Formats: sequence, C-alpha cells, structure tokens
Amino acid sequence: MVKRILMIAYHYPPMRGSSGIQRTLKFSQYLGNHGWQPTVLSAHPRAYANTGDDQLGDIPQGMQVHRAFAFDTARHLSLFGRYPGWLALPDRWVSWWFGAVPAGLKLIRRQPPDVIWSTYPIATAHLVGLALHRLTGIPWVADMRDPMTDDDYPANPFLRRLYRWIERQTALHCELLVCTTRGAAEVYRARFPGLPAAKFEVIENGYDEENFINAEAIPLPHRPDGRLRLVHSGVIYPSERDPTALFQALASLLASGAIAAANFHLTLRATGHDAYIAAMIDEHQIGSVVSLAPHIAYRDALAEMLGADGLLILQAANCNHQVPAKLYEYLRARRPVLALTDPAGDTAATLRTAGVDTIAPLDCPIGIAQAIIRFIGLISSGGAPLATPETVQQYSRQARTSRLSDLLDAAIAPSTHS
Repeated sequence: MVKRILMIAYHYPPMRGSSGIQRTLKFSQYLGNHGWQPTVLSAHPRAYANTGDDQLGDIPQGMQVHRAFAFDTARHLSLFGRYPGWLALPDRWVSWWFGAVPAGLKLIRRQPPDVIWSTYPIATAHLVGLALHRLTGIPWVADMRDPMTDDDYPANPFLRRLYRWIERQTALHCELLVCTTRGAAEVYRARFPGLPAAKFEVIENGYDEENFINAEAIPLPHRPDGRLRLVHSGVIYPSERDPTALFQALASLLASGAIAAANFHLTLRATGHDAYIAAMIDEHQIGSVVSLAPHIAYRDALAEMLGADGLLILQAANCNHQVPAKLYEYLRARRPVLALTDPAGDTAATLRTAGVDTIAPLDCPIGIAQAIIRFIGLISSGGAPLATPETVQQYSRQARTSRLSDLLDAAIAPSTHS
C-alpha cells in the first residue's frame, strides 16, 4: 500500500544557490523507491532571490509540487533599503505561512497524507508544519537539520526567544525531530530532558551519485598554467565561516614568497556575500591569489570540484554541532580537502572518521598558514588523504533516503514518543 507524505520545504527548485535544496529534492526523488508518495508544498518562485531551471528535471515526473503564496520582505517591502522588522519574524519569508497553511489544508482534504514533514533552515517551514499538524492531527516529522539557537545566536535577544519558542513547540508536538549530526541531536536531548531521547534522530546530509556521474561527463577545462587550484564552493557567512584569518594567512604566505600568483590560486565560488568578501580581499592585498566566482549550475559546480587540486571547507567554532552539506560532496569528489574548522567540532570529527587529517582552526592565521603549506606539499607528493569509497558510500542520498523511510514508518506506527 502506498504511503503518502506532505513535504513542506522552502528550499526547492527552481531556487538556486543553497546546498540545502539537495536534501529535500533528493528525498522527494528517492522516497518512491520505499513505498512513499511525496507531495511537496513549497514557496512561489518570486520569494527566491536566485532561480534557474537546471534542477527542475530532477523532480520526479508526475509528483505534485504546490507553490504557495510567498514573498521576501527584504526585497519586496523594502523602501530605501529598510523594511518593517515585524514583517520579517521569524524570518523574511513569514508571508509563506499565510499561503502555505490554507494550501496545505486544501491538499490534506483532497488527499490525506500519512505524515507531514517540514524542514529547516527557514523557521517559517516549521510553523507551517506545526499549524497543519495541530489542525489535522496528522503525525509530523520535523527535519530540524541544525540547532536553531545557541547561547548567543541569533544575536537579537527577542529573535532568539522567538526561535527558542519555535524549537520548543516543534520538539513538543512533532513525532520525531531529525538532525544532521549527532552533536545537534545531543544538543536537543540536553535542551529537552523531559522528552524521550529516541525522539531525536539523525540523518546526515549526503551526495547524489547520479549527479556526480553526470558531472563526470562534463569535460574539464584545459589548465596550461600549472597553478595549484583550491576551490571553496558555496556560501561564506561573515560569522559562521569568517575568512579573516584565512586571508591573513594568505597575505603572510604571499609576502614571504611561500605562495605566488604563478603557483597558487583560490576560487571562492558563489559566496553569497561577494561585496563584503571582495572588500576583505582588497584590504589584505591578496587579489593575485584569490578570486570570486559567480553561481553556476549545480552539476557544473560538481564538475569544478572534480577538477580542483583541493577543496576548502570553512566552519567556525560557533557551528561545532553542524557539518556543511557540501562536505559530503567534497568527500565523494575524491579530491584533497583542507578544513579550517574547530578540531573539536562535528565537521572535524566527520573528516577524521573518513581518514582526513588536513585540518586547522578557522581563527588561527599561523595555524592556517602552516596547514596550507602542508596541504600543498601533500598534494604535490600525491600523499593527500582521501576518504575510502566504502566510507563515502554511506553518505549517498539513496542511503540517507532509506534511513528517512525507516523513520517515517516509525512515525506513523503506534507512537511511544508523544
């Protein structure tokens, strides 16, 4: 018997520019192999700052995708660069709630799902999931991914209290709360000690083998200059992935002659904060060895990873319970990885488990400079550590979807969590 799932996700094609899109897209693509029939409730494309059709073909043929009314407060209600803050609580896409809840109820009346599933990092998604669960009584699985709050995040105390309220309502009313790391699940178990520990589950992010097969068919560009090319693919958040110490390290290496424009280049692809980072590059006078690059189609970005000499991960200590989604794609690309992150965090632990030890703290210029020199030497000698195929395979999207299917089955069974 086919089981039905209503998937509430802001990040979904034709949106571009977020690795978070892949999680929902691939779940919706592969759940059919496990007896589940997904319906996706997403946002109207006007709410997205960047759209493209390069992944629309990955949406399973015949699957229902409903795009409810939504807009971006910052872009659509801004006047001279300012907009009412209360119209962006809990986030700039709160308007989606007013479109998604009625649309969701209509979908549920037409074809009742066995389970409702909603996914962060847009807080409004969980508010939609909460409302639909409370109005219908249908079991709800909350894909929290990462902790919504920390002791000093969000920085605004009112917003932090609001996020804590959303966290609490989600934890209390959902059947299962799913995180992407064991560290994040432990955070929630500690935060809600009165709830069963089994209510907090883990499904890591991953990579899609089909996408990599397609990317491997894209011809690699000819590189006659012989420079070692390092790539960071994706968003660089000013706090959570602060590149300041990295730029200081590169400036010192450039000044000492340890690296030069003739033998080293770092590409920062689709940072999401180009103007801010460009100013930092100019400030540190490293433009000869660092460049910004625009967003490209997803499979082209994978092809760039496959052709790089090394891949760069940035993750600050204030995100120790998170692992960037792109890390799993880096591991599948089978290219050397340089991770600038807290050695005590989940990102470093994931790499060490995979046999990768090229790690340095993100906030230590001296340590980063030393790590870069070692990394260059390992690449040059062919000795840079790579994850084994067996380790990589456990992070495939197919394997992660199988895990989700098991949890969904548990959610609709007679519950011991509520």
